[in-house]
Amino acid sequence: DCPRHTMNQLEGLRQHTIIVADTGDVAQMAKFHPQEATTNPSLVYAAAKLPQYRQLVQEAIDWGKRKCSTPGKEQMDWVLDRLIVLFGHEILKVVPGRVSTELDPTLSFDTEASVDRARRLIALYQDLGISKDRVLIKIAATWEGIRAIEILEREGIHCNCTLIFSTAQAVAAAEARATLISPFVGRILDWYKKSRKVDAIPAAEDPGVVSVKEIYNYFRKYGHRTIVMGASFRTKEEILELAGCDNLTIAPALLDALMSSTAPVERKLSPEGARAMDIPERPLTTESAFRWELNENPMATDLLSDGIRRFAADLRALRGFVEPMLQ
Repeated sequence: DCPRHTMNQLEGLRQHTIIVADTGDVAQMAKFHPQEATTNPSLVYAAAKLPQYRQLVQEAIDWGKRKCSTPGKEQMDWVLDRLIVLFGHEILKVVPGRVSTELDPTLSFDTEASVDRARRLIALYQDLGISKDRVLIKIAATWEGIRAIEILEREGIHCNCTLIFSTAQAVAAAEARATLISPFVGRILDWYKKSRKVDAIPAAEDPGVVSVKEIYNYFRKYGHRTIVMGASFRTKEEILELAGCDNLTIAPALLDALMSSTAPVERKLSPEGARAMDIPERPLTTESAFRWELNENPMATDLLSDGIRRFAADLRALRGFVEPMLQ
């Protein structure tokens, strides 16, 4: 008789949820066999500094100089866009599904510029032979960002609405027909731990976990087709509390932790469970209602602003890293 394989928690989670790797490091992905991957300026910056990706950086610089021969912001923007797309291209060699590529966070309050830049990123992917169906453009869940998503989705450019910390943002993104949203878990937990002056909150009561469950259940109750992808995890327990969520994007250290445990995984979320719930339907989101509800939520207001600032700082760091090589 063959010995029975004991399922690890990553395999157990895979029975209910699509696993996405939250990293820009291709070598890490090959180890975990994720279905998809997410990147952001922080992850691309971390990967770009690794010696094994030096040739990608050089390739982006050479290409950017050919595209725009005059040194300055325009040349740098082309180099960075090309670099981000080259990382996405490498990732798509090892994941069968899609890669999420972040839009320049400094465009978070400019609908028109966001749409233009997203089209440009998709064109760069197409230059490398990658179909737009394999790319999600990540755009922050500001009112202007959500309007950009609405335009792009109508053109068949798929979007990942990111930095979601509230149901108001999530529902507005679903109404705009976003392909996918990324509600953040760990950053919400961090905010509440600091606010309540506590060291820990049990996973089942974790406000970040509760927020994603609320969003998932609302979407499934009212037939929104937008995929819910929990993001930004601090612990394995947070992840297991969301078993059954459509997608979960998980950093390599936590993927490792799941792989090294064989404890059973219990499904916590399901469309059937959501449909049976008594959840009041929200009126269609207007701009004034969106801004008011976000303003009434100090956690979501703080974390959306902070998230955009952090991604912008990491993009500046990536610029600073590439700049000396452009000389």
